Amino acid sequence: MLLIFGSAKLLAEICERIAVPGLVGEMLAGALIGPGLLGWVTPNETLHALSDLGVMFLLFHVGLEVKASELLRVGGTAAVVATAGVIVPFVAGWGILIAWGAPNVEAIFVGAAMVATSVGITASVLAARGLLNEIASRIILAAAVIDDVLGLIVLAAVSSIARGRFSVLDIALTAGMAAAFTIIMAKWGTVAANRILPHFKSRARAQEAEFHIALVLLFALALLAQYAGVAAIVGAFLAGLALSDSVDRRVRDLTHGVSELLVPFFMVGVGLYFNPAVFRSRSTLLLALLLLGAAVATKLIGCGLGAVALGWRNALKVGLGMVPRGEVGMVVAQLGLGLTVITSEIYAVVVFMVVATTVLTPAFLNLAFRSPGAKPAQW
Repeated sequence: MLLIFGSAKLLAEICERIAVPGLVGEMLAGALIGPGLLGWVTPNETLHALSDLGVMFLLFHVGLEVKASELLRVGGTAAVVATAGVIVPFVAGWGILIAWGAPNVEAIFVGAAMVATSVGITASVLAARGLLNEIASRIILAAAVIDDVLGLIVLAAVSSIARGRFSVLDIALTAGMAAAFTIIMAKWGTVAANRILPHFKSRARAQEAEFHIALVLLFALALLAQYAGVAAIVGAFLAGLALSDSVDRRVRDLTHGVSELLVPFFMVGVGLYFNPAVFRSRSTLLLALLLLGAAVATKLIGCGLGAVALGWRNALKVGLGMVPRGEVGMVVAQLGLGLTVITSEIYAVVVFMVVATTVLTPAFLNLAFRSPGAKPAQW
């Protein structure tokens, strides 16, 4: 914990001094101290748990700062953005690997790894700059939640194909449960919290009782989200969204404090998977750069065109905000490696794509959200 937190904050401070987002420094700290370079820290269950907690609190904190009504207002556009942002990257990833001469199953896994956006990275950047209430930001957050649901459905489908027992019914049930949970919580969660929370607050005697209730709801919805077939972070975000109208400033401040402790473990956790060995072979390096270019271009084109009705500038913001891959991409790569349907070389290429898109996104957002004629933002 000392190595991870200390190195993360040291590199974050260095990056801030040269006008680079601090979270980039935190991810670079993971690459530096991880097994690919210095080898001081390797991924393990403890770090994985801390990383999961970090991204859950990050999304909970973001949810507290966003109004459910505002997200629902852009729900139609977000659904189009998310759907295009799944189809275009999947087809591109699959097509590149087929053209490379890879087996069909391996190509399908790479396509699936390129699908889901890592909402945690984009949300962190937007929250740090106070941009969560912009229309493009609301579309990005709503689309990323839908994207996560669609990504996990794609994951269920490709893993069934790899195991040789594809079941349309099972995938349809997973999709139905995931969609129902997300829609119900987004639409009626705030109404329920506004009615129930005051009764708990009026009867509680413990200090910080409102924060305790908020944490119980955070963990409860994260757990329910997993049972419903979506990621725990979606439940965490929906918990924050449900409480956004009813909790006071104190709960937000306490949540921010916990996030400051735990989020660096998530950021460093991304960097720990960076493997410089991917650059030893020219062909592997070429494939890695090709996939990285496709990962950026497909989200920019697919998601950007989905939001083009809002103007080209907002379309650019949405497209670039959906670029970072994260948890689902890493899970798909690890699953494919475990099932021996992708090689260690392709696994390294996918991990490089996930880490690189994550590191590049803050710079993309800095550019996209800059006012015309303004100087680059000093992070």
